Amino acid sequence: MFKFRKGQRKRSKSDIPDAVVNGSGTAGPGQAPSPGHTLSSLPRMTAVEPLPLFKDVSKSERHTLFLRKLQLCCFQFDFTDTLKSARQKEIKRQTLLELVDFIQSGMSKIPEAYLGEMIKMVGINIFRPLPPAAHETASAPEGADPEEVEDYMEPSWQHLQIVYELLLRYVVSSDTETKVAKRYIDHSFVLKLLDLFDSEDSREREYLKMVVHRIYGKFVVHRPCIRKAINILFYRFIYETERHSGVGELLEIMGSIINGFTVPIKEEHKLFLIRTLIPLHKLKQLSLYHQQLSYCMVQFVDKDYKLGDIVVRGLLKYWPLINCQKEVLFLGELEEVLEAMQSAEFQRCMVPMFRQIARCVNNPNFQVAERALFFWNSEHIVGLISQHRQVVLPIVFEALEKNIQSHWNTEVHGLTVNVRKMFVEMDPALVEECERQLQEKEAMAGEVEEQREMTWKKLEEAAAGDAG
Repeated sequence: MFKFRKGQRKRSKSDIPDAVVNGSGTAGPGQAPSPGHTLSSLPRMTAVEPLPLFKDVSKSERHTLFLRKLQLCCFQFDFTDTLKSARQKEIKRQTLLELVDFIQSGMSKIPEAYLGEMIKMVGINIFRPLPPAAHETASAPEGADPEEVEDYMEPSWQHLQIVYELLLRYVVSSDTETKVAKRYIDHSFVLKLLDLFDSEDSREREYLKMVVHRIYGKFVVHRPCIRKAINILFYRFIYETERHSGVGELLEIMGSIINGFTVPIKEEHKLFLIRTLIPLHKLKQLSLYHQQLSYCMVQFVDKDYKLGDIVVRGLLKYWPLINCQKEVLFLGELEEVLEAMQSAEFQRCMVPMFRQIARCVNNPNFQVAERALFFWNSEHIVGLISQHRQVVLPIVFEALEKNIQSHWNTEVHGLTVNVRKMFVEMDPALVEECERQLQEKEAMAGEVEEQREMTWKKLEEAAAGDAG
């Protein structure tokens, strides 16, 4: 059953006519709108009928025709029934395509006010109540995983795609003057665009990503607004809803933004890393957006290697306990971060980090153990380990020995042997010292176990004596 999100009114069938007009109008036969007219001031358009092609009218009439076509494209249709108003839908689709071509070919000659009306038409078409997510509908099985739900396809995409293309062409055009355009593509417009990232149609999110990215690059005045709005969307996702369709695309935008940060990195950007990006690791849907999230994290360390310690400790804070697939993702990200770290930051976090890596090396899941052992394939990481081997080897040595003696997977066993050989070549005396300490530890553990068994035996004998 179709239902709207909280705060949105559910419309009955009687509320949805064949075509809905939003402030559109048209000129009757022989009436030509003057350049000062806007869509709302013209006579109301009552039906969708074909308009002449731009090439079929004189140059002096093209601006008037442009406005009339905008009026026609303000009509909205019910796409739940594909056969309903099929002719009118096709007329609108063809008109939208004409507008895209017209904008591409000669936008600089269009009056500024008419461009504002075009942005209004775009808003009328794309800003709409989004349907509920598939896992929220009554037909969805209880506890449905968003990863397993089939991709949603927006019914009106045949029109929406062209509207988005029109907006994108306008934003990227060299003819677009930001001083003029920002009057129409204002903060409110941008915030509404960002809200649409929750659309379940991946095609729409891809267009939104391109549009917002271009707006961020071209409209400097909107940059703080965009960063703040994205941050708020992430906060809601992390701490309130734990549901959002566009996290990956939003992170992709942020990755590009972070790449453009200047050094030294501002405090507000560091807070975004600590309060937003790092906590995003704790969500169960991590696999849906981890690639983009990992890129953002590594970008911060690339920009300022001193942030490496903060990033590593953040990963350790949210390290998964029982989810092996998620653990493999964390290990991959940790390796990328280490590739960008310097010795001083490595030294600050190496003890807790290699304690976790040692646990992963001993993991019975071969994918986790194998991924942890792959760290020693990196020359940079091996170089860092070599500089601090006096600390690192005693932490991981016992895990390596356990794997060699008892891990069930042959690949993991072979990788562990190779890592041990690497340490032997690096510092044979240290390996011998670690072996001696491990033998002492095992001997002490054996004595403790023997003492425990003797204590239990005495207790059992005492209990038997009392019973007799």
